[in-house]
Amino acid sequence: MTRTSRLFARTGIAAIAVTIPLVFAAPAQAASQDQWDRLANCESSGNWRANTGNGYYGGLQFSRRTWQGFGGGAYASTANKATRSQQVAIAEKVLRVQGWKAWPACSRKAGLR
Repeated sequence: MTRTSRLFARTGIAAIAVTIPLVFAAPAQAASQDQWDRLANCESSGNWRANTGNGYYGGLQFSRRTWQGFGGGAYASTANKATRSQQVAIAEKVLRVQGWKAWPACSRKAGLR
């Protein structure tokens, strides 16, 4: 086997080793609008403008830190000042990183985990 052939063989094996886990990886979680509404019904009684003074805001009860950390500041300073669709957009990012455990009690109560 020539030096070039060995290089191509190693490169091919490396490519396969990297690709196989990606093919069999679990798909990223995505939630339906109904799931977000069920979660919001538990978190805030479905009030997407909720600000009860407990340090959590909006329909999905984001802390300021989580809201800002996942890019919510591009929409509003706190989640309760953003639209439902903007809150869901940030929630999708949180879900991808933290899973449903970001909303521990209500995700369980709503049957999401």
